[in-house]
Amino acid sequence: MVTQGSSTRLATRPDLDTKTPQRQRGKDTFEMILATAGDLLSEVGFEKLTTNLVCERAGMTPPALYRYFPNKYALLTELAKRLMAAQDAVVDRFMRNEAYGSRSLDEVVAWNIALRKELIRVTRAQPGGLWILRAIRSVPVLQEVRNDSRDKVLDLHVGHVAQIYPEVPIETLKAAVRLSEQMTYTAIEMLLEDPLLDEDRIVEEVSWMTAMYFLNLGSRPRIDPIAIDLGD
Repeated sequence: MVTQGSSTRLATRPDLDTKTPQRQRGKDTFEMILATAGDLLSEVGFEKLTTNLVCERAGMTPPALYRYFPNKYALLTELAKRLMAAQDAVVDRFMRNEAYGSRSLDEVVAWNIALRKELIRVTRAQPGGLWILRAIRSVPVLQEVRNDSRDKVLDLHVGHVAQIYPEVPIETLKAAVRLSEQMTYTAIEMLLEDPLLDEDRIVEEVSWMTAMYFLNLGSRPRIDPIAIDLGD
């Protein structure tokens, strides 16, 4: 769910080798660190987030944190993976109850609205959800997490849509899915960034656009661009 934006460049690739604990006490500490980092993200943003800040808030020493996370990028990566996994699980669940095919336009729109509402809910439920999205958009190593998630969802979605539109070239289906996915996540990020927006209206409009786009995907003619004289 990532739009294009400024990019935080790193001179070298940071160490992302997170140490996942096996014992319950270590697991509890691991989860506490992540929750603390997520809360701090909401307060200070990813650029000002530091491992020292996390340690101070969590009441632990840096060596204790480094036992699990070598740096803040490892923390951000784990948070990003969890958010992407939660969003992917929503898409997977909804795809198993696909909206297209013989259903009416209103039913397809309602399905799209429900999907987007659930994606917004799980993103808000993730500590630091909005800032995780911003970090994914801006930090190259985190874009890899997003790309992995995108490819997984793309394969899942295209597989379902291809059964409904067997006559549509697979590359056209892939482009359609990528475009609809990008529009969905851009709308979600916009809503999270501006709480004054009418969430129901935005979600409904995006859902109508997506539903009508896909329902006409198999019947629309190929349109060649026309030459327009713009003058001098």
